[in-house]
Amino acid sequence: MQSSDFHSTARAQLKLVVVGHVDHGKSTLIGRLLHDTGALPPGKLEEIKATSARRGMPVEWSFALDSFQAERDQAITIDTTQIWFRTPTRDTVIIDAPGHREFLKNMVSGAAQADAAVLVIDAEEGVRDQSRRHAYLLHLLGLRQIAVVVNKMDLVAFSQDRFATISEEITAYLVRIGLTPKVIIPISAREGDYIASPSSRLAWFKGPTLVEAIDAFSPKSVSAQLPLRLPIQDVYKFDQRRILVGRIESGTLRVGDKLLFSPSNKTAEVRSIESFGDQTMPTEAKTGEAVGFTLSEQIFVERGELGSHESAPPVLSTIFRATIFWLASHPLVIGQRLKLKLTTREVIVTVQSIDKVIDTETLAPSAGSEVSRNAVAEITLRSQNVVALDEYRDNPATGRFSLVDGYDTVAGGLISMEGYPDQRPNLRKNPELYHVDHILSAEVRATRNGHYGSVLWFTGLSGAGKSTLAMRLEQALFARGYQVYVLDGDNVRAGLNADLGYAPKDRAENIRRVGQVAALFADAGFIVITAFISPYQADREYARSASPKAFHEIHIKADVATCEKRDIKGLYKKARAGLIDDFTGISAPYEEPANPNLAIDTKSQSIDACLEKLISYVDDKIRHR
Repeated sequence: MQSSDFHSTARAQLKLVVVGHVDHGKSTLIGRLLHDTGALPPGKLEEIKATSARRGMPVEWSFALDSFQAERDQAITIDTTQIWFRTPTRDTVIIDAPGHREFLKNMVSGAAQADAAVLVIDAEEGVRDQSRRHAYLLHLLGLRQIAVVVNKMDLVAFSQDRFATISEEITAYLVRIGLTPKVIIPISAREGDYIASPSSRLAWFKGPTLVEAIDAFSPKSVSAQLPLRLPIQDVYKFDQRRILVGRIESGTLRVGDKLLFSPSNKTAEVRSIESFGDQTMPTEAKTGEAVGFTLSEQIFVERGELGSHESAPPVLSTIFRATIFWLASHPLVIGQRLKLKLTTREVIVTVQSIDKVIDTETLAPSAGSEVSRNAVAEITLRSQNVVALDEYRDNPATGRFSLVDGYDTVAGGLISMEGYPDQRPNLRKNPELYHVDHILSAEVRATRNGHYGSVLWFTGLSGAGKSTLAMRLEQALFARGYQVYVLDGDNVRAGLNADLGYAPKDRAENIRRVGQVAALFADAGFIVITAFISPYQADREYARSASPKAFHEIHIKADVATCEKRDIKGLYKKARAGLIDDFTGISAPYEEPANPNLAIDTKSQSIDACLEKLISYVDDKIRHR
């Protein structure tokens, strides 16, 4: 980034991607569009005519932008091509994206930058699989401003009936994937019909020309109304100043704002927004602007941090769901490790599960253990490090990502947090609180009680046997002289957590509170047994952090089928009937412990055998010697 880019005040511009099946005429369309609006550089028209004549063909408008010899030889577009186009209304950069199946990766790269799209369909060939695939990609990439052009109308004698048939088919498909075309226009790119001006040969069509349709599109100004998202690209040092640099993806930055940087959770106030030369120092910067700014204090912030206002921060998570389009020649499989790129942040992620594979033609979902090339899938990704992100529906700029394998981009995707809570810790601190050490040490308490204060954290599906084993273990340990107590949903949700529901956010808060209470019990010298599903690994780790030395994670194991057969309370039956939302194992995820301190298999072992294992564990790990 050049220093002159720190504060950009260029007027709004439209980025337009042109997509469609190979040979449906995208490049020809763009070449003719440039000619008809006077955007071709001097001498380009003569060059196009001369090249076309040497090849013994009519004027080939695609030569206006095909810059690779390989493309001319094969008559396909290999890479995305960007070229400026101007109307009296605005400047537009046109992105010509490859239509051939082999070059979908470049098409995704081009479309990801766009504000709007033109989908080209051949009037003679009609809607093809690749047309649907490209339309689905536009949907995945969040493009909602789409014009469809039915090209080569001259090959079907400018038939109104043929146009109506294609319009009906493509509209039905777009609506099914959540898109509504702004307009569908009949054109002949080669002849110039309805590109920049109406045509007598299409007198039956009363809609706009392509140029008018493009002028009706809007740049992504809506991002300015969203919460501030400012990914840090770099930190530069000038004299005594540390200037943080980045591009504002959404919202507005003002001098005096208190910023929260995620995932580090550091805060500082914006002291200045930098400018260069004789410019007046700006007091604010908006969506789309590249900025350099300084902070009121010298906190350590690096590339990959995401700046926001404290009142509307991004989500923090190590796990999320995603809808992806897989581009690699090799299939995506469970357990595969990839690099995730989200704004300026890069982290390693693992494919935890492939939840469904989607047929882009029929839109039918199916189960699958792998995702093949050019397929769409819904998957779950887990990262090694906490990532700051947004759900795509909340903020497209920070809700979409790419996956990289080695040096190759292998997928693009959209983020969903369905079923998972925000892992952001509660940062509120009471300045009036002061830590006071107890006179009685943990060792003194252990000597008196005969055991160390501990948290036995039982986790497992509903019906796995957590509460049964917890109560039996409490009884057995009490008989042996242990100071012991059980915390479970019945005694906690009846009072302490009576205000919480069962949505992911409430579940997370429920476990946070239980973890804190359990830690106090352990500090008092008790063995506290908790019996909670606690489905999220991050929440269990947070509970562990409240009493790290005393925490013992115990997985009470039984699969969904076994638990569903037991179903003493009839909860699985209600969940299957849709009467209980976010039910773990059915409509909400359960993350099995990766490395529990102890695993108790209640499917294959009796309650008495499981109890003996637990008593032996306590005697071995917790009893004071």
